Amino acid sequence: MPTQERRPSALKNETDIVRLRNVGFGYSGRPSVLRDVNLILPQGSFHFLTGPSGAGKSTLLRLLTLSERPSAGRIDLFGQDVTQIPRAAIPQMRRRIGMVFQDFRLLEHLSAFDNVALPLRLNGEKPRDYAQDVAEMLRWVGLGGRFDALPPSLSGGEKQRLAIARAVITRPRLILADEPTGSVDRAMGDKLMRLFQSLNKLGATVLIATHDEELAHQYGAGLLHLENGQLQSIEPQPRPQAPVVEAV
Repeated sequence: MPTQERRPSALKNETDIVRLRNVGFGYSGRPSVLRDVNLILPQGSFHFLTGPSGAGKSTLLRLLTLSERPSAGRIDLFGQDVTQIPRAAIPQMRRRIGMVFQDFRLLEHLSAFDNVALPLRLNGEKPRDYAQDVAEMLRWVGLGGRFDALPPSLSGGEKQRLAIARAVITRPRLILADEPTGSVDRAMGDKLMRLFQSLNKLGATVLIATHDEELAHQYGAGLLHLENGQLQSIEPQPRPQAPVVEAV
């Protein structure tokens, strides 16, 4: 994993990366997607979010990336209440979050190198300052020989690894992934999971939404289950940093 100084330093006494208190979300005239969700994700934890299709897993991730605002309750990220965060402050907060989308969301006209470099360019950094870091990141995810490849020429597994590289190049403290193994075979899924484990060992808090509960059992992480708009912890792992669902 390449090293650099971009990773934001931790705030004093900051141990909970995510804290949700009685969070609800719904659209006008429709049943609530989320109801009274209470959750603490401690710094450095690794956990899976499961549930049936339509349970609200993607909605919860959108709330954590500030793409949606809750209808009720409070969300704290990195020790700060973001429930009513001004829109102008959202980009800066998002720089501390890495999001891996199920559909990759790569820019097909940009090379693999330029896709990974894009967040750094948007942060105003110069190519001479980030070129080595991007190259090392691509090698770290196993794409060292594909710098100039366009996304349409990559396999599903390569696209997912490229999406992971782009999501973590800024050294986010919180990494969110939506079904990252859903479009690859088991062998490639195992490789992707080892990447997430490595990022977690480097200090990142990782939350992976998946329909595959066996992943949580296989990799010894905490399991959160979302169904009928409510969240519960299933078979919590005996780890000090395991996710905690607060009592309502």
